[in-house]
Amino acid sequence: MKALEGRVALVTGGRGGAGRAVCRRFADEGAVVYAADLSDDGSLGEGTGADGPAGAFLGLDVTAEDEVIAAIGTIEAEQGRLDIVVNAAGIEIEKSIEHTSLDEWNRVFAVNVTGTFLVCKHALRLLRQSQHASVINFGSYDGYIADPNLAAYCAAKGAVHALTRAMACDHGPEGIRVNAICPGYIETPMLDQFYPPGVDPAAARAEAERVHPLRMVGTPTDMANLVNWLASDEARYATGQLWVLDGGLSAQIQQMRF
Repeated sequence: MKALEGRVALVTGGRGGAGRAVCRRFADEGAVVYAADLSDDGSLGEGTGADGPAGAFLGLDVTAEDEVIAAIGTIEAEQGRLDIVVNAAGIEIEKSIEHTSLDEWNRVFAVNVTGTFLVCKHALRLLRQSQHASVINFGSYDGYIADPNLAAYCAAKGAVHALTRAMACDHGPEGIRVNAICPGYIETPMLDQFYPPGVDPAAARAEAERVHPLRMVGTPTDMANLVNWLASDEARYATGQLWVLDGGLSAQIQQMRF
């Protein structure tokens, strides 16, 4: 039997790079998957394509409580259950606080933190009925250490980390596990935007690889593998933890280049 056979999963940000990989892996493991996002890019047709299934699309703005309630209601009406929630929706802006407007600050927190709060809050009533309830939030190594000019993003991911621990404590007695994965450099459009403008992409990639002890950056598939394990019964004793997936980047200080 596949690891997630017969389970129902909701993945926010399910049409993004990492979210899509999670949806695809869950589908491969036998789950019924809802890929929630602002829009369906259509590249996989009816949720499938040459690179595998990516779940049924569900339009959702995670910052709008009425839309979150409606999305949970749709899943309940169609499936009658919900076993797995992955909060992969997220945004960043590359600015110090001096150059961050209040609207930008609020938007980063609305998507990364409030969105996670709202989805979890309204999913709880279905998760309580599951024998395999698992919530996986997307934190970041930037919630531990900071990259320059990512002040709002770092603060938001730190909040996601704290919220993850709090939910694990509050809802563990109800049989609901809550964990966060904390990726470092991952091959997604967000990473491409992080490289300095005007720098040759190949040179930027080489430098990114150099600073990692493994001499590589991660992929969405690497993230999906960890998320899949946390969603499965193999991780039945794992909760309240922040799982860093960064190729060893945060285990070292930066080395001088001579």
